[in-house]
Amino acid sequence: MKVNISNLTTEQRNHKSIHSDQLSTSEIVALMNEEDRSVADAVQKVLPEIEAAIEAIYQSLKNNGRLFYIGAGTSGRIGVVDASECPPTFCTPPELVQAIMAGGETAMFKAVEGAEDSLEYGEIDLGQRGLTHSDVVVGLAASGRTPYVIGGLKYAKEVGAVTIALSCNQNSEIGKIADYNIEAIVGPEFLSGSTRLKSATAQKMILNMFTTTTMIKLGKVYGNLMVDLNASNAKLVERARNIVSTITGVSYEESAKVLNETDQKVKPAIVMINANVSFKEAIEAIKHANGFTRKAIELANERKF
Repeated sequence: MKVNISNLTTEQRNHKSIHSDQLSTSEIVALMNEEDRSVADAVQKVLPEIEAAIEAIYQSLKNNGRLFYIGAGTSGRIGVVDASECPPTFCTPPELVQAIMAGGETAMFKAVEGAEDSLEYGEIDLGQRGLTHSDVVVGLAASGRTPYVIGGLKYAKEVGAVTIALSCNQNSEIGKIADYNIEAIVGPEFLSGSTRLKSATAQKMILNMFTTTTMIKLGKVYGNLMVDLNASNAKLVERARNIVSTITGVSYEESAKVLNETDQKVKPAIVMINANVSFKEAIEAIKHANGFTRKAIELANERKF
């Protein structure tokens, strides 16, 4: 079956790069850089739509829902990257933010031809995750017409989950299905149709906003510090110590000592130091503060927990 994609902005020729094979290295990278600078402007134009989508994600996760990304090719890989970075950054359980990619895990590293062309597989893959009406599904497709993503979004609608479409073309097919539609129009790619370039950059920026903003609203950040990070390696242990020292004003050695008492958990260490309470009391204060560190310190100081 012939698929007509000629009307998609992402498939059109970029007249600035039409002679790229005749340019020098410096000319190519300068032109690519010029094109990339336009991505942030494209994202800025859809900030209201992004805000609305984030509010929906926040409400879902606050009420024990989950966030799913579903995509194919580059878009799918962007989703995998964002989902996989949430546990170490925000100490979230792996099931809270999940990525589903056409072709499965193998497709993350090697293209699985034809996997994106099945409506049915999008539904099957989401169904296997036990999708419910409490969850949110974000369909990722630069073209806005990937059958795998369309199938997944249609299934999510049937289940009653909140649906969000993220594409880089106007009047996208996935946008017609979803509750929230985000179309970041970055224009023709440097290489016609190569959406791993500007389109992928726009999608990465927007997914960064989705999870980072949601986690801030869920109390996993103090100022601009990651107080809920999972200190699972030497670098993150060092970062945890520096965060505790920065917020509480105690020495590096003291922050290391208290973190050892909390099994490297940053939030209770901060509350213990700033409110002069025990580990158990700090945990109780954090619980009563719904995870917000500032509020937990206030409650602990007033012994209201």
